[in-house]
Amino acid sequence: MAQRLQLSRQKGWRMPTGAVVVARPTVWGSPFGYRTYTGLARVPALDGSAWEYEGRLSADGMQHNMHHADGTVTLHRVRYMTREEIVETYRRALCEPTPQLRLWHRVERRPLSVEDVRRELAGKDLLCWCRSDQPCHGDVLLAVARGENP
Repeated sequence: MAQRLQLSRQKGWRMPTGAVVVARPTVWGSPFGYRTYTGLARVPALDGSAWEYEGRLSADGMQHNMHHADGTVTLHRVRYMTREEIVETYRRALCEPTPQLRLWHRVERRPLSVEDVRRELAGKDLLCWCRSDQPCHGDVLLAVARGENP
């Protein structure tokens, strides 16, 4: 059964035959970085849920007043996403894309789809730099490649 493995720079380490690297900067790499400007959350979300991806240029600790069509103004704080939230954002971008949140095939310049994942990654081990005890977007890719709904 396919699994997620950790890449290594250790002397003598070799990539398993048939495995696929899903780390940055590959087509499968997550664009959402841990504790970087690409991994920011807006708290609370505009829809009232606990958090959502902050897709604007912003910074940890900033605050924004959001002016709504009905005239109300809400205050939102910006913070770094947790690893779990980063993986959830990747899952949403792949499995529930919106015009504001979707993944792009970096080579073919088109949206990356669940069908792409199933066609190209099914049955293959996936390699990323994330430790095996940490959440990783590779887990989302594995589930989608198996035909599961992550």
